[in-house]
Amino acid sequence: MSRLTYLYQMDLPHRAVAVYTYLHDRVNKNGECWPSVNTIAGDIKLSPATVRRAIRDLKKAGLIETKQRYREKGGKTSLLYKIQKI
Repeated sequence: MSRLTYLYQMDLPHRAVAVYTYLHDRVNKNGECWPSVNTIAGDIKLSPATVRRAIRDLKKAGLIETKQRYREKGGKTSLLYKIQKI
């Protein structure tokens, strides 16, 4: 079964499928990537708020995990996304 077929069978909103596909295409060999919400939004032509909702959908479905990353001086930076294999 293809990845997209599986995602569509999960009855996820299209925003979640688009964001999952975007993240999946950018992961390293450990299944991780760290684009900002604004980068994702700009690249796939969605609003940042829609991307945040899609990330919540994906986390709820168990398809991704997120972890906050921090700069050396303590400021927040983009999230680390860990893609779960499907």
